[in-house]
Amino acid sequence: MTALELLETYPKAANMISQFYQQRLIQSMNTDNVPEDFKELLKQQNFDNLYVSKFLDANPRILFDVFDENGIFVETLYMENKFHFTIVNEGEGVLAEPESFDTRMECDRSAIRSAMKLLNDKL
Repeated sequence: MTALELLETYPKAANMISQFYQQRLIQSMNTDNVPEDFKELLKQQNFDNLYVSKFLDANPRILFDVFDENGIFVETLYMENKFHFTIVNEGEGVLAEPESFDTRMECDRSAIRSAMKLLNDKL
């Protein structure tokens, strides 16, 4: 599943993620070197699913901060030459994925799919 499909499948989570990215981008521009009118323009921008999906396709782990802020903690483990993940949903328990992955990126993408569903259900 692509990042765009994931965002479209979980609209509540997608909205929160969009707001998160917009806030982080605006915070990163909070310096004297960036003109005020540009900062205002950023606040007016719509961070739609297509825009956000480009970040997620390149680096799915970027979502871990969003999950952390919502009590969903993703842990990636490497053992026996394979990657595995566990998700702790605060107050709900642990979700362990029995599947193993050859690369961290595959593992992260699978973990994000599971965590997105949990986040969307929480909202």
